[in-house]
Amino acid sequence: MTKKLLIFAFVAVSTISIAQQGTNSPYSFYGLGSLKFKGTVENQSMGGLSVYSDSIHINLRNPASYAGTNLAFYNNESRPVKFSIGTSFSSTTLETTTASDEYGSSSISYLAVALPIKKFGIGFGVLPYTSVGYKLQSLNDEDLLQYRYRGEGGLNRTFFGLGYQLSKNLKIGLDVQYNFGSILNTSIAFGYTDQGLPLQYQSREEKRSELGGFSYNFGIAYKKNIGKSLEMMFAATYSPEANLDSENQSEFATITIDSNETEFVQSSTDVDLAAQNLLNTSLVMPSKTNVGIGIGKPRKWFVGLDYNFLEASNFTNRFVEIDNASFENASSLSVGGFFIPKYDSFSKYWKRIVYRLGLRLEQTGLVVNNESIEEFGISFGVGVPVGRLFSNANIGFEWGQRGTSAANLVNESFYSINISLSLNDRWFEKRKFN
Repeated sequence: MTKKLLIFAFVAVSTISIAQQGTNSPYSFYGLGSLKFKGTVENQSMGGLSVYSDSIHINLRNPASYAGTNLAFYNNESRPVKFSIGTSFSSTTLETTTASDEYGSSSISYLAVALPIKKFGIGFGVLPYTSVGYKLQSLNDEDLLQYRYRGEGGLNRTFFGLGYQLSKNLKIGLDVQYNFGSILNTSIAFGYTDQGLPLQYQSREEKRSELGGFSYNFGIAYKKNIGKSLEMMFAATYSPEANLDSENQSEFATITIDSNETEFVQSSTDVDLAAQNLLNTSLVMPSKTNVGIGIGKPRKWFVGLDYNFLEASNFTNRFVEIDNASFENASSLSVGGFFIPKYDSFSKYWKRIVYRLGLRLEQTGLVVNNESIEEFGISFGVGVPVGRLFSNANIGFEWGQRGTSAANLVNESFYSINISLSLNDRWFEKRKFN
């Protein structure tokens, strides 16, 4: 047990160190960046569906899923300890009315453990929550480079959750989350001579924010048998509004830029943010509500529907204000499910594979140049049994689009390949012999 926890701690530290390398989207310029966490690979392969939970997979979006009843497979003595790690690779094509470009990114998506303790269940882990990674530029009336923008960083999240089985059909849970990270935004203003030649020196502004703060997620899960073979599931979560503390720095510099785009600082000065009451600010993390319902035949098939609502209109950031952008309330709708040909087949391996499919439609809450930024995705995936005790490897694929090329904006077409290991082990086993 100790060895496995040490391995988990080592991987968790590694995850934190690389968690902010997950995007190159221009829309990560706004707010706290692009949302990275969309659930486990199993969730993502069903369009982001989170209403379904079982005893062998971790559902990171609902802390009530950590609890559960003991398994008949274990003589009704316990449930398995669950480990899960997910990774993602994505490729995106950016298109405007005049140009296009492509980029790829990869990252660890999450790392989590769930422990059973009688009617309780404990879950903890780490994941990248948002990611900032953009490079933008604008031209002046003479089609000369006027401004260049870039950003990096993002928000990470560690969590500790507790679930409890209230009755045979009803579970509740709570996640305590600590959000932390840093975001660096850089802008360069270019000047030219009367002949249109670049000046020797250019002006650069850097704004850095160190972020930290707690948030909470309450969950409930209800399961009810319908007739002899069907099962209905209902789940809901609520994350109340929370605050992030931001420690800010700002610097102006005079720089030169060589032919390789390397920047050399000639002189710099720190901005007196205390005089502007911007040295320490508070950012609002809007409240979020999720409701889901589904029906299926246990260990055979399931289909469900999820609805999310985010009060994104409450988000503000006094330190980084953007004239052409605002936030409105956001929402998303997910439809998805899975099918297992024969979960207990020992003669034909492929019959034990889980086949997943889903669709999601999303209003991101971001408004740029008076255009609401929308996103949709189509996903599918498989869960392949590996090892023993119901462990499995999950592979998911998603294709989708984000944004629009209207109003001088960018349309993104993307696909992502998501891979996870969901491992089960038995730690708490009663001795049969003395």
